[in-house]
Amino acid sequence: MNQDQQKNLYLLLDSRNTPLARGIRESPADAPSWQIRILENKVSDVMEHEEIQMIPLTGSGKAILGKILRNRNDSIVLERLKTSCSAQRENLRMPTHFKSFIYPLSGSWKGRVKIEGNDLSCGGLSFFCGKTLREHEQVEAVVPITSQPLILRCEIIRQRPTDREGEDLYACKFVDMCYDEEMMVREAVFSVQLQSRPKAEAAVKP
Repeated sequence: MNQDQQKNLYLLLDSRNTPLARGIRESPADAPSWQIRILENKVSDVMEHEEIQMIPLTGSGKAILGKILRNRNDSIVLERLKTSCSAQRENLRMPTHFKSFIYPLSGSWKGRVKIEGNDLSCGGLSFFCGKTLREHEQVEAVVPITSQPLILRCEIIRQRPTDREGEDLYACKFVDMCYDEEMMVREAVFSVQLQSRPKAEAAVKP
């Protein structure tokens, strides 16, 4: 996939925000209808729906809602209906379970602490942890499920008690991510979403 194709890469979802496929927009962004080339032989999955959502995987473009007009081979023609907030992309959470570590940035504690991932989105992470963390505290989290493990700066935004002995569930948002890190997290989130749709309810809501 060349650089121009990557810039026009979208995730296609149904009305319940379930990922269906990835597609490349082959029409100008301001055109009233778009031709979308569906990747990975998923065009039959997309054609089961009358309307779909398209969320850009790169850049800061906004999501759109569109009506499928027709298809030919591996492409569909989509009538644009309305534009959605680009923040929707950040809220698509992927259940994920991995063991990893966080490291302190505030200086209030030292060393590293074990965590267990609960879910991951383009905007943040939730994890189980046995250490008490403060709201707005920043830590570095090792995310091992991307193509190369990443160490990402996170800000704690919420804490929730759980029935796990000695552990709470923490939700955090990523801060100060570079473009390459954003791309790697997006690819990991959407690839696993497409591969494990039946498991979409597995995570605990943070």
